[in-house]
Amino acid sequence: MRTEIKEYRAVEEAAMKFVRSVAEGNSSHARELFIDEAVLFGYLDGRLEHGGIEQFYRNVDSVGADAGFRARIDVLDVEETLAVVRVLEENWGGRIDFTDYLLMMKIDGTWRCVAKAYNQNSNTIQK
Repeated sequence: MRTEIKEYRAVEEAAMKFVRSVAEGNSSHARELFIDEAVLFGYLDGRLEHGGIEQFYRNVDSVGADAGFRARIDVLDVEETLAVVRVLEENWGGRIDFTDYLLMMKIDGTWRCVAKAYNQNSNTIQK
């Protein structure tokens, strides 16, 4: 059975917490989205980041907001308790473009993120 459109909207609203945190340079919104045990994987300026979601929070809080930041949320798939979201980010910190994939689970009736994997666009890498 196909998932109802209202669930796609609920997933998108949850993912907006991620975007809002990055846009504002404040991890407080993302902390509502990610479970404590969430993990992240990706390369930031050519260095592999992996481990707990706290690293993402530190990155967001240390880089801060940028007026030129833009994002797009694509809800790729929603099942009963599982969703996959792609977030395109442009101009994070004034220079970096990312493609993020968020793996989300419906836990106690609320969409929460359990894992974040990302790619930094190669033309924005600084070593």
